[in-house]
Amino acid sequence: MRFQLLGPLSIAHGPETVVLKPSKPTSLLAALLLHPGTVVSTDYLLRAVWDEEPPATARAALQTCVLRLRRLFEKYGISATTIEAVPGGYRMRNDPETLDLVLFRLLTARARAAAGTGEELYRLREALSLWHGQPLANVASRMLQRDAVPALEEERLRVLERVCDLELAAGNCHQVLIDLYETTRRHPVRERFTEQLVEALYRTGRQAEALAEYRTVRDRLREELGVDPGPGLRRLELAILRAEELGPATRTGEPELPAPRAASALPAPPPAPAPSASPGGAVIPPVPGFAGREDDLRAMALRLTDPGGPRLVVVSGAPGIGKSALAHQSAYQVRQAFPGGVTGVDLARPDGTALDVEEARKLLPGPGGSGRRLLILDNAAGAGQVLPLLPATDGATVVVTSRRGLAAVVATHGGAVHRLDVLGPGDAHALLAGLVGTARIAAEERATRELAAVCGYFPLALRIAAGRLLTRPGLSVADCAAWLAEDPPGRLALAEDPRLSVPEVIGGAVGALAPELRDVFLRLGALDPGSGLSGAGSETVLEQLVEAGLLEDGPPGQPYRVHAFLRVCARWLAREHGGASRAPEICP
Repeated sequence: MRFQLLGPLSIAHGPETVVLKPSKPTSLLAALLLHPGTVVSTDYLLRAVWDEEPPATARAALQTCVLRLRRLFEKYGISATTIEAVPGGYRMRNDPETLDLVLFRLLTARARAAAGTGEELYRLREALSLWHGQPLANVASRMLQRDAVPALEEERLRVLERVCDLELAAGNCHQVLIDLYETTRRHPVRERFTEQLVEALYRTGRQAEALAEYRTVRDRLREELGVDPGPGLRRLELAILRAEELGPATRTGEPELPAPRAASALPAPPPAPAPSASPGGAVIPPVPGFAGREDDLRAMALRLTDPGGPRLVVVSGAPGIGKSALAHQSAYQVRQAFPGGVTGVDLARPDGTALDVEEARKLLPGPGGSGRRLLILDNAAGAGQVLPLLPATDGATVVVTSRRGLAAVVATHGGAVHRLDVLGPGDAHALLAGLVGTARIAAEERATRELAAVCGYFPLALRIAAGRLLTRPGLSVADCAAWLAEDPPGRLALAEDPRLSVPEVIGGAVGALAPELRDVFLRLGALDPGSGLSGAGSETVLEQLVEAGLLEDGPPGQPYRVHAFLRVCARWLAREHGGASRAPEICP
């Protein structure tokens, strides 16, 4: 018996295959299978099943969906314990024998380790044979269609791209045309496939067709995106016009196959050479205790490692919501794709004030090693600080973290934007367990959930609470949660570092606002949480608070919202006379 994700979600038994009907249990099953062997948080599952708008009874309904799946499994002779209820969510343990996605990744991993190109090509063809249509075509979840399906399709395309490279290198130009005609029509602006098609046509003596394909994609890129073809395609056009003989069909600097995926379905960090310090920035280590953000990590890994992808990625969101952690963890995971080095530059001083442009420019790394480079510009104050620095990055891929959305930067330079929300309860629990220790957290599960709620599921607050627990081994989680609950904004502070202080970080962000914006934000704390925010200030003011990372907006016509923890902070700051921070007390 095998579950199939690489096409319509189905259950296969021998020659028989049952395609599941679109339903909430089908969406739930897809969300679990996408993360084989990993605890999938209840919060993630609720968003996957109810498209980020779960009803008040969603948790009970989720349990009903699990029961319906277990009955379905029993009908087809699958063990009812396949879905495990675990603290924080559910888990399905799948292996290459029971899930085609796991087998696909295993085969691509074996291809990477193959002794020769013949074996590599065989393994990759075998992996591609597992695909039988659009992935999750019968899954109604808009969230999974938006986030998971493109990521799965990207894995397939990377493998197909490598297959075509190997076929061209082996001289199998006629064979590769079969793959490339359909692929270039379905992905017309993915230049590497067009480049391979043009090359295959030219090598088989079809110069006119090769030029026609080049000019078709050139015109489309200009009309739809306003850009010209990349250097690879331009070199091919010139060679065809000059009737030059192409050399061996090899490609320097070609992207590697997708790295073997961990059970969490995130890009696995492959072994890397011992890092060396780069000018202008420190070596990027993994983030201690990092948890959650699976969708963002996966999307960022795909974007950063795609040679034709955006050269700029912006990570934005509220103060303390984990922007820097996501950027650094993502950079650590994809570090092998950047042989020229991965470096980080903090655009803020330790007290939180912004560096001026000249100070920041002096910290940028100079021309380093050969190959692609990745640069993190951390804690950017705004577009006025970032825009003058981009020309000096020397063609590096750049990740910028900022409370602001940096619309002016993206509008002028293109790129992708990740706007972060708070962690889900399961991910917040995992973060505390990773920092404090699994055994200590597991001994007080209920208190840990209360502590995460007191912290508003904000990574900054959770790390501060973990720091207090680590420095006080005799302090119970329940006592710390109760003490913090009396005054969360004031007590979530570590005196040694202003960057680990809610009064400093949140208070500093509010204090930097213009007086009108600051007054409106402070009034939010006094509003009824169910009353909406439209009465707090004008739409222009609320939009500026969104840009400052202190409010969130939804789709057009939807009301603005404020994170519950920031609402508590607004009330606390208003009580503390407009944002004057008081000295934090000492945790008992």
